[in-house]
Amino acid sequence: MRGFFSFLTYKMTRDTLETFSRWRLIFITNRIKMAIHIVMVNPEIPPNTGNVARTCAATGSVLHLVKPLGFSIDDRSLKRAGLDYWPYVKLEVHESLEQFLEEYQGRRMYLATTKGRKTYAEVAFEDEDMILFGRETAGLPKEFIREHDNMTIRIPMSEQTRLRSFNLSNSVSIILFEALRQNGFPGLE
Repeated sequence: MRGFFSFLTYKMTRDTLETFSRWRLIFITNRIKMAIHIVMVNPEIPPNTGNVARTCAATGSVLHLVKPLGFSIDDRSLKRAGLDYWPYVKLEVHESLEQFLEEYQGRRMYLATTKGRKTYAEVAFEDEDMILFGRETAGLPKEFIREHDNMTIRIPMSEQTRLRSFNLSNSVSIILFEALRQNGFPGLE
């Protein structure tokens, strides 16, 4: 009889572990659905936007374009820069910054600016965070930055170049990949 109970205990423990492993796998699979949102406010240069679209497609991130845009979404150079990734881009187009903010009110938003309070590496990014980038020539609206100063982030640069900025698509990649790294590169191989 003793051997029977040992077998029963072993079988229950093994079954419990298998069930736990299945639930853990389901949890991990659901966690992979994480998405960071990249928001381009009034982008002006089609190849930058195309490159960002390609990056969003490759990482499963959501791309938001806030009008007015400095180009048509049908622009050849935009499509060329995004290559054949456009069908895989989770794209949302908004009529204005105000309309975007109203639609996503209450969401965590970080404003990428050369004048940011914190570096992007000082932020603990979470699922569904939104990272806003301004136009190539002027950045985000200054009043908007002032109103949300506590949510501003920057990429560190040397003091000599601090008056300028990195290329927009490079900036998106730098910050996006830090957010993904912090979260274990969900869904990426």
